[in-house]
Amino acid sequence: MALTRRLHIQSLLAVAWLAAGSAVQAQEVLRVTAIPDESPTELARKAEPLMRYLSARLGVKVEYTPVTDYAAAVEALVNRKVDLAWFGGFTFVQAHQRSKGQVLPLVQREEDTRFRSVFITTDPAIRTLADLRGKDVSFGSASSTSGHLMPRAFLLQAGLTPERDLRRVAYSGAHDATIAAVAAGKVHAGALNISVWEKFVAEGRVDTARVRVFHTTEPYHDYNWSVHAQMPAARREQLKQALLALDRGTPEGAQILGLQRATRFVPAQVSDYQGIEAAARSATLLD
Repeated sequence: MALTRRLHIQSLLAVAWLAAGSAVQAQEVLRVTAIPDESPTELARKAEPLMRYLSARLGVKVEYTPVTDYAAAVEALVNRKVDLAWFGGFTFVQAHQRSKGQVLPLVQREEDTRFRSVFITTDPAIRTLADLRGKDVSFGSASSTSGHLMPRAFLLQAGLTPERDLRRVAYSGAHDATIAAVAAGKVHAGALNISVWEKFVAEGRVDTARVRVFHTTEPYHDYNWSVHAQMPAARREQLKQALLALDRGTPEGAQILGLQRATRFVPAQVSDYQGIEAAARSATLLD
């Protein structure tokens, strides 16, 4: 009987140990998300090698968690449902404000220190922003920095208030969808991220004999990888160094940075996004 009881206790201890081990393992999952500025399949394709790399560097399981829209990406990091989020500049500003300063930028692509938007059209009569008066124009997502906020800011600088001076304002939801809308003649013009435009051109996915850029904006800070301030400092630094270490001179780095359309990652600061915040406030897009 004593032996049976001892075996029973050992069995219970083994179950408890396994449960504890599973709990620790569950805590060691780092969850990552990104604003859906491109199609879900493209975002998943870009994420896969980066998740593998981070898992190897950090020694934990890293999972990519897609979200349905930009607001969901903000809420996911603010509420710590994910640990790392790829934000546009405006989405970062929203998350920083929503979290009362607890969402912090970790790194940005070198390209994001001087990012631009482009306006495209198939209409030969459209040559300048002023020519958009009375036209149908598509932005991307309403929360997109390069697909809405900054193009809107540059339109305002040019003396055009979209809701007053354009015939119709449309929102495609994503940069690739904006290209498709312009190419299909659904709108006279569209504004989008220059990086996505250049990718489409390089891959031959847009007929540049029909669809052309007629205006490129001045540069501004844009995308970044952000974390919550409650992430342990050691983990935050480990994650930052892993991203900064990516090098196009290695096969792995070349693949990851190529998919991210990045030369390299550089440190990011909250102050980098003061211009984005100012533009959002002037356009009454931020409370």
